[in-house]
Amino acid sequence: MALLESLWEERSGTLSTQILQEFYAVATRRFSPPLHRQDARRLVALYSTWPCIQVDPPLILDASALEERHQLSFWDALVIESARRAGATRLLTEDLRHGQIISGVRIENPFA
Repeated sequence: MALLESLWEERSGTLSTQILQEFYAVATRRFSPPLHRQDARRLVALYSTWPCIQVDPPLILDASALEERHQLSFWDALVIESARRAGATRLLTEDLRHGQIISGVRIENPFA
């Protein structure tokens, strides 16, 4: 929570449309208990005020090359490529190896 608060205060967070989609799907289906859809939509709307990288065909193609080069899942490669395009130097995720640097983006697990 402190990390999110810091990103809001510094206005330094960036997301991709993929992350907003994944959040909505997970929050309304996998959380226990799941968020009400209206509440999840409110959160998506709130976070969509951050700079947001749109997933477009060139991004998909670049992510697919990154996937192949680093032997990643396509979805992880799409997140990393979105972060790189946003000019991010770090990516906060629990899905990749903490401390790894891919395409100039340092992977940080906020729970590590």
